[in-house]
Amino acid sequence: MPHKSQIPLAQPFILKYDTAMSKPKTDTQPIPIKAILFDLGGVLIRTEDRRPRQMLADAFGMTVPELEKLAFGGESGDAAQQGIISAAQHWENVRVALKMREDEVDAVKTAFFGGDALDRDLLTYIRTLRPRYTVAALSNAMSDARPSLLNKWQIGDAFDHLFISAEMGMMKPDPRIYHTVLHHLALAPAETVFVDDFLHNIQAAQSVGMRAVWFRNREQTVGDLEKILENGERGT
Repeated sequence: MPHKSQIPLAQPFILKYDTAMSKPKTDTQPIPIKAILFDLGGVLIRTEDRRPRQMLADAFGMTVPELEKLAFGGESGDAAQQGIISAAQHWENVRVALKMREDEVDAVKTAFFGGDALDRDLLTYIRTLRPRYTVAALSNAMSDARPSLLNKWQIGDAFDHLFISAEMGMMKPDPRIYHTVLHHLALAPAETVFVDDFLHNIQAAQSVGMRAVWFRNREQTVGDLEKILENGERGT
């Protein structure tokens, strides 16, 4: 099945949006859901085996949270996830911080992500949501994310759109990213449900009027989402 339009790879994607579109409807009838947005890292793709990261952290004389902050956060990580710098430049910054040789970077990256696994049961469930709903991914990720999602993880057929922060020039929980997605989908906030594992991202989505499900595990998330889809109740 052909995919709906996707944001071009590694191109900052900033749309002007009509704030009137983001105002929830005021009628008392349940508002039907038209789109479901899923975060990817920590939801569909999760670090199930912590041992590779623990071994790396031990080798560099740091804790796992410190290593993860270096890989994902800080000034360099935030810049990469907003498309200000490339993923390659970010990992060069990580290499310098860890005092690695250039020929060690690929092996360290492979080990760092070695414990990640795709939740195939959740992916199967997501596939069942189409074509009843527009299904999209909204992920804070770097410029190399799209090829990995399509080629390594092979999840492209489950989604109508892949919204990647580095390609959009903004990242969650910035409210602009939710407004931008809503504009692209031509939907009101109350017509969408957003699923994420970080509470601050959930709260930001709710602040613009979207319904939301806070991911803690697959069974809980599917159950909470189905309640919203069936009853039109506002999620928490």
